[in-house]
Amino acid sequence: MNIMIIGAGMGGLTAGIALQKFGHQVTIYEQAAEILPVGAAISLWSNGVKCLNYLGLTEQIAQLGGRMDDLAYIDGLSNTTMTQFSLMPLYQEVGQRAYPVSRAALQAMLMEEFGHQNIRLGMRMEKIEDHGSCVRAQFSDGSIVSADLLIGADGTHSLTRTHVLGEQVARRYAGYVNWNGLVEISDDLAPANQWTTFVGEGKRVSMMPVANNQFYFFFDVPLPAGLDNQKAQYQQDLKTHFAGWCAPVQALIDCLNPQTTNRVEIHDIEPFMQFYKGRVVILGDAAHSTTPDIGQGGCQAMEDAIYLARALQINTFGLEDALERYQNKRNERTREMVLRARKRCDITHMKDETATRQWYADLYQEQGSHIMQGIISNIVGNPLD
Repeated sequence: MNIMIIGAGMGGLTAGIALQKFGHQVTIYEQAAEILPVGAAISLWSNGVKCLNYLGLTEQIAQLGGRMDDLAYIDGLSNTTMTQFSLMPLYQEVGQRAYPVSRAALQAMLMEEFGHQNIRLGMRMEKIEDHGSCVRAQFSDGSIVSADLLIGADGTHSLTRTHVLGEQVARRYAGYVNWNGLVEISDDLAPANQWTTFVGEGKRVSMMPVANNQFYFFFDVPLPAGLDNQKAQYQQDLKTHFAGWCAPVQALIDCLNPQTTNRVEIHDIEPFMQFYKGRVVILGDAAHSTTPDIGQGGCQAMEDAIYLARALQINTFGLEDALERYQNKRNERTREMVLRARKRCDITHMKDETATRQWYADLYQEQGSHIMQGIISNIVGNPLD
């Protein structure tokens, strides 16, 4: 088939690579004039890594990933370790390490694998017309492109989603602001091979190792939406939000670069079950925009991509049958991930103070098995199990 993909993010590129391997002619249309990763890094849990392994990218992703052997929660004010344990039992159970990776490095690797010559930049889609025998997309430069299938991997503000559902869907503010970026690994911050999270007051400060001797960091603070956003103020804002917190948190604030730090208000979208209409189908954030609280946003987009490509390859009762099978296989799983992330978000960020304080108390009793089982429950059920 001749397939057009709207959006050159993780989901769109993974879908493009998979569909090329099955012999389809694929072109990706990206509205940005140049590719700039959204966010500093991404948590690729084992299910996301397996999707890339399936595409023959095992060595490439291993080179990009940080070595995350252990996990620890620490009281952000007293610097007391609440729980600390090895992640190896988790990896051994699911058959694959997790890899925190730089978004820029991951996106560059996927673009190289897909082929830059098949990516059209500066192409903002404005209209979709499904003519039954083909689908056409009109772009802001006036050009019109026809294809057998249009895949919308155009993110949380998806125009393709509006076409599929017949209406615009409002995003829901999750109630907190996230600052994220990359810093050089230092023992003053956290162990180099550990995912370290400081918690307290409904806030989080987290560091995960990525390649090239860097930590991916993020700060979460429950705040109203729409506050002033000035990069020059990031360090002072974080000093204010984390006043009285322990020395590693203060050291992280001191060493971050405000100009390369991202600040984003976190949203999700109420889950829905319709992922296609006619010759148009959606995946990733276009289909199930979620908060990052369980680290499954990018992984679910990659799962979508693999399952969609396989559904088109192995089912022979026509395009609509394959798209319906993709939809019905993915919508329940992704709905569950959105709701799990929302529940975790509310506990982590003190929507209910009693529940959050109980979580803090439980962390002191945690030996690792409960946390790992929660992560495993997100990983299993992927299309490559």
